[in-house]
Amino acid sequence: MPKIAEIEPTPNPNAMKFVLREPLTWGISRSYESADQANGDALAAALFDIEHVTSVFYVDHWITVTQDGVADWQELMRKLAVPIREAPAADAQSAELAQQAGTVMSAESLSDADKERLDKINAILDEQVRPYLQGDGGDLFVMGLDGNKLLVHYQGACGSCPSSISGTLAGIESLVRQIEPDMEVVAV
Repeated sequence: MPKIAEIEPTPNPNAMKFVLREPLTWGISRSYESADQANGDALAAALFDIEHVTSVFYVDHWITVTQDGVADWQELMRKLAVPIREAPAADAQSAELAQQAGTVMSAESLSDADKERLDKINAILDEQVRPYLQGDGGDLFVMGLDGNKLLVHYQGACGSCPSSISGTLAGIESLVRQIEPDMEVVAV
């Protein structure tokens, strides 16, 4: 569930941008100008169910909602926050899909020490790797930890990029080895 980090006005007085702590998508933008167009997208449909919403656009860590100019923004933002917070984050969606494929470890199966190791690894990936991958339309999902092997899965544009398996993977491994010198990073 994405948490709202901040809400920013846009140059359009009828639109607000919600900046999120977790991404909603991995480099795939979603844009809807009507409730009919949003059919099949649970988040967008829930936002269009709120009176005065005229368009929804979101990608990665932000979502912009446009209203008809009639609603009071303070009241409308409180209503919009509910479905935004209830939407599954991209990590949750990826984890669910990976679990269905049987390739990701559940957090419950990890020891406290391994959970702490993964938290440190994810922190360095969040700071030094993911912003660049996301800038290129992709991302990296940590599938799990198997001893000294970190299992990662490239997403979006990175999933089919030849350099992700060679150069980028070596760079990630180099960063992770700053924390754990014996760690091997494996793309799955």
